[in-house]
Amino acid sequence: MASSTFTLNNASSSQFWIYSLFGGLYTLGAGYLISAMGAPAALLTILAPIVLLTVVIILREPRLGLYLYLQLSFLVGFTRFVQIDIPVGLVIDGVLSLTLFSLFLNGQRMEWHRLKSIPFALVVIWFAYTLIELLNPEAPYRPAWFFHVRPFSLHWIQVAFIVLVTPITRQDVRLFVNTWLAWSFAAAFWAFKQQYLGLSPAEVVWLNSGFNARTHMLFGQLRCFSFYSDAAQFGAEMGGATLVALIRVFEEKRLFYKLLNVVLTLVFFWGYAVSGTRSALFVLLAGFPFYLLLKRDFLKLIIGLILAIPLVLLLMYTSIGSSNYQIQRMRSALTPMNDPSFILRMQNQEKLRTYLKDLPFGAGIGTSTDMGARFSPWHWAAQIPPDSWYVELWIETGRVGVQLYILMLMGLAGVGIYRVWQLKDPWLIKVMFGFLAEFVGIAIMGYSNPVLGQFPTNSVVFISTILIATCNRWDKEPTPAT
Repeated sequence: MASSTFTLNNASSSQFWIYSLFGGLYTLGAGYLISAMGAPAALLTILAPIVLLTVVIILREPRLGLYLYLQLSFLVGFTRFVQIDIPVGLVIDGVLSLTLFSLFLNGQRMEWHRLKSIPFALVVIWFAYTLIELLNPEAPYRPAWFFHVRPFSLHWIQVAFIVLVTPITRQDVRLFVNTWLAWSFAAAFWAFKQQYLGLSPAEVVWLNSGFNARTHMLFGQLRCFSFYSDAAQFGAEMGGATLVALIRVFEEKRLFYKLLNVVLTLVFFWGYAVSGTRSALFVLLAGFPFYLLLKRDFLKLIIGLILAIPLVLLLMYTSIGSSNYQIQRMRSALTPMNDPSFILRMQNQEKLRTYLKDLPFGAGIGTSTDMGARFSPWHWAAQIPPDSWYVELWIETGRVGVQLYILMLMGLAGVGIYRVWQLKDPWLIKVMFGFLAEFVGIAIMGYSNPVLGQFPTNSVVFISTILIATCNRWDKEPTPAT
């Protein structure tokens, strides 16, 4: 016994001296770098151990890499609050690549057989098409492909691979949902702060840079953007969160949680209202009827239409509530032909139709929006704002690409419907109903805004579509009431 105690103490002592030596060397090196380089070196010495620890954790457990990817997607908008230009997009690329490497490192416990699935095949086909687009002879600056393919397909195929292969548990799914709703709740209150208390100095600087003031200050009214990239992205997230919380009101049996979701629905809906994002209304107008169709509850669907149609007609053909800016913005979403910005969009699309008539594969990925303005500002694709995710796809991948993309979305939704209708577990049904309805609503909204190509909406969609399409792996028989 004495011998074993001596050996244990000796091993602990050796580890102590190794850690002490490493800590001492690190402190000396950090002191030298700080004295030579100043503040950047100080920041580096603080971040280096955190990054190293994160890398080790992801290599040991790839699920945490997926979770970190989701958190970083919400943190992208916070870069406006720091003076240093942080390439969060590249960090996200690194996290996804490291997580993929971790899958192979932990290959023995991964579920590789799940790659033989229709959802993964659909995403692979779309990725393969975007890969071929690298050879598009019409592209004015081909290296731009590497920057813009990420929101198009690269992140989607990486996330699909990770979600399918990783042994995700029911608790992981619960954590994903709750994290998303928690971020949405915080975002709503941040927007309320902007609306009722004012903007921070960093937000004022952002608003006054570029065209941000033109798109976020309309008729003297602020379109709140919270800590997201812009008001459209924030409005889309609030619309989706409102829909999910509303569905939980109907699906939840326990009174406390039902009331809690009523409160969340009201908070998220007012968050959507202060964003001034008109097209986000269609997340609700499309998503909720789709939820009722999923339930195959045609009586409630008819009742909902009976209640909704008068409200829509009230917004379309009366001026009731027009003195309220938020209500007026909702009204203008239903009367687009009275909206100059919508008419301008139609005119832009007519110009694009002329340019793309003989380009079935588009002008090449990376030729429109900010990438086009950065790499090929002289090209026609960079000079006409798409103002829509599907128009952006049309410009860059042609009518062949946008049709293939829509078919992929329809295929994922179709597989999701089939899987959800087979579920038996009430909790899982509630979660997947919300995910699927939100996905359909966001897909419809994509006609008016490019939110499907922006953080964090695209990250939520990339993860949730694969969770929906494989939700049967967490299903279980409901516990009988006692």
